[in-house]
Amino acid sequence: MSNSKVVELAVLDAETVVPCCPPLTERPLTTEEAVRTAAMFKALGDPVRLRLFSLVASHEGGEACVCDISDVGVSQPTVSHHLKKLKDAGLLTSERRGTWVYYRVEPSVVAAMGQMLGTRG
Repeated sequence: MSNSKVVELAVLDAETVVPCCPPLTERPLTTEEAVRTAAMFKALGDPVRLRLFSLVASHEGGEACVCDISDVGVSQPTVSHHLKKLKDAGLLTSERRGTWVYYRVEPSVVAAMGQMLGTRG
């Protein structure tokens, strides 16, 4: 029996939680864990997406209106495309309020990323 810790990543909506994987220093990733984790890092591998993720994560209150984070040097449709990629990877959640969409990085996502990399969060 393994005493591996499993960290969790919230994905797509607040009700669905998918286990990520143990810290990389604990054991090798399974194929399934590697596929899921690679998708997350692939989404963050684009400089615009990484910047958008950072803007949302560091925004006051832990959420940001798309109107507050759209100035990243690309057009609005491109911002929407990148935000969708971050959502599809389980890194962001969103909520429509009137005409605006608000994005949030779930604290469990940041904690899971840190744990998986073997850092203390």
